Amino acid sequence: MSDRTLAEAPAEPSRRPVDAGDEGYSKDLKSRHINMIAIGGAIGTGLFLGAGGRLAGAGPSLAIAYAVCGVFAFFVVRALGELVLYRPSSGAFVSYAREFMGEKGAYTAGWLYFLNWSTTTVADITAAATYAHFWSMFTDVPQWLLAFIALAVVLTANLISVKYFGEMEFWFSLVKVAALVVFLIVGIYLVATSHDIGGNTPGLANITDHGGIFPSGVLPMLLVVQGVVFAYASVELCGVAAGETENPEKIMPKAINSIMWRVGLFYVGSVVLLALLLPYTAYSADQSPFVTVFDKLGVPGAAGIMNLVVLTAALSSLNSGLYSTGRILRSMAMSGSAPKFTGVMNKGKVPYGGVLFTAAFGVAGVGLNYWMPGEAFEIVLNLASIGILGTWAMVMLCSLFFWQRSKNGLVERPSYRLPWAPYTQIVTLVFLVAVLVLMWSDGGVGRTTVMFLPAIAAALVGGWFLVRRRVTELASANAAD
Repeated sequence: MSDRTLAEAPAEPSRRPVDAGDEGYSKDLKSRHINMIAIGGAIGTGLFLGAGGRLAGAGPSLAIAYAVCGVFAFFVVRALGELVLYRPSSGAFVSYAREFMGEKGAYTAGWLYFLNWSTTTVADITAAATYAHFWSMFTDVPQWLLAFIALAVVLTANLISVKYFGEMEFWFSLVKVAALVVFLIVGIYLVATSHDIGGNTPGLANITDHGGIFPSGVLPMLLVVQGVVFAYASVELCGVAAGETENPEKIMPKAINSIMWRVGLFYVGSVVLLALLLPYTAYSADQSPFVTVFDKLGVPGAAGIMNLVVLTAALSSLNSGLYSTGRILRSMAMSGSAPKFTGVMNKGKVPYGGVLFTAAFGVAGVGLNYWMPGEAFEIVLNLASIGILGTWAMVMLCSLFFWQRSKNGLVERPSYRLPWAPYTQIVTLVFLVAVLVLMWSDGGVGRTTVMFLPAIAAALVGGWFLVRRRVTELASANAAD
């Protein structure tokens, strides 16, 4: 009996389909790389830059939004972790969608993920350019040019080999974690000693004397949820990287389980400290809140160092996005649902076609930074949120179908499982729909973003009619083999 997807015919629990897109990769990612990639996925531009504007809008209640969204992010990555332990694949949820939902499901999952990262790439280079403007030497350099330089540097490194990606992401993540640990230590000291910060005394008074936890009511907290979801956009990255590592069965559970406490410590803890150190009105969308604190603290060079750290976070996210979309697009190309050139690999065993395809959208983002430098970040952030919601929904649907197949005796669940299935998947899907409703309720850019949904759906349908013949031919050829 040939290996066919479960969407085509039932299989014995011991029979697992082979994804042609997994062939040709080197297994050069080590345990330390995967652990730091997991950390890097949980700490990114959404916290370092996005938290400033959201804190200014929602006040201290932002910590609650981070905590709630963090729980659902953990559910998503835990569900993906179970699928990875069942069958590691560089195609990740695209490969699982193909197995449990057929080629249409894989096509939809892949292009929604590409929407996520192609727009996130623009957000990352925009953030990098914004950070660079902090230093006087770059003040007069156009934002679009700085964005282009950031894209060119990270793209070059990403194309060499997965080992270079792993090392780069390891050190990027190490810098981010070290900086946040230092901030937490310094912040706790400042609060404990009531040390003056720019004429303001840290403490609970910065919350109680400025409207409390909900200074503008509960609604602003709810309306920033879509932006908070963006902050967790990279949590699925460790699932993609599992296809290029040895012994994922041992490495992945530890890396995924640690995400929960990282969310609590770094996201929630940082926002609580920021609210205690300064009134929420002291923060703005134009500057990282961490830079704001050190700038007002008056420590020579401290703000510059922290700004370098948040620049690292943006480059880290950009690095991750180019890496993951390259692998996802290759999995799709091998089944016919993405352009052929995105499946091509170089001597370094990097699917450079897919990486360059994503980078091309980054170049379009350079143009956006030229024409609309002030609005570029928020515009692409909301579009990226649509891709993230779609990707998370596809992961949970794959997990739900996987659970159902296991109940029917068609597959065997690994010992590492998503708890409380199938209720966890259902509740998470309801949450994702609620985020869409909140985006619509927000009005402005959020509502405009939701109004793009019919266009995105139409593009997906139209694209499917363009590729379905090739998908069918490749599926028939694979079945014959």
